[in-house]
Amino acid sequence: MAKKQTFTDKSKGKEKSDLVSIKCIVSTFDEDTQAWKFREKMMRVKSANDLADMKF
Repeated sequence: MAKKQTFTDKSKGKEKSDLVSIKCIVSTFDEDTQAWKFREKMMRVKSANDLADMKF
């Protein structure tokens, strides 16, 4: 017989991360098409205060 597992039992094993997820959007101008291109990337940082020191 299978063990019945509740949602709270499943969530007990997961650790919460102290990192913050942010989405960075960088724009570049393409000379070939004469248009702006936007690139987005999800990043994880320790705190939002670290954003001032980041270079893209």
